[in-house]
Amino acid sequence: MKKSYILMIATSIAALFMILKAFLLNEDIKFFLLTFFAIGTGLALLRLFVNNSIKKMKGKSIRTKILFFAVLLGFGLPFQAWFRKNVLFSMDSSYLVESITIMVIGLIFMTTFFGYVSDKRIKRNTVENHIAKIDYSEE
Repeated sequence: MKKSYILMIATSIAALFMILKAFLLNEDIKFFLLTFFAIGTGLALLRLFVNNSIKKMKGKSIRTKILFFAVLLGFGLPFQAWFRKNVLFSMDSSYLVESITIMVIGLIFMTTFFGYVSDKRIKRNTVENHIAKIDYSEE
């Protein structure tokens, strides 16, 4: 079994355990956990999108690259400042550790999940292309 599969299973179990514990014990943090898990998965998707976009920047003009990073920083930095000031610094400090933990778990889970999905898609396309080549060569 690959390390990424083990990591994906471990993070999903950890997230389920934290969320189920909060709901079963009727803790006040339960909605923070759901929200921060969603934020973590969203950050993972954003990171994957940005990394993929940066890979596609090869061969583009310098103006396109500067515009991309200007837009990225123009949206990212104000959002980061707002999130830090209005969300993290204003919430109860007893919720902070578990909220950040579940956010990191969501980030790791979604990153490994999309790696798993992309591996499966690449293998399927490779097999389909190989079959198509065999069928084409037989004719």
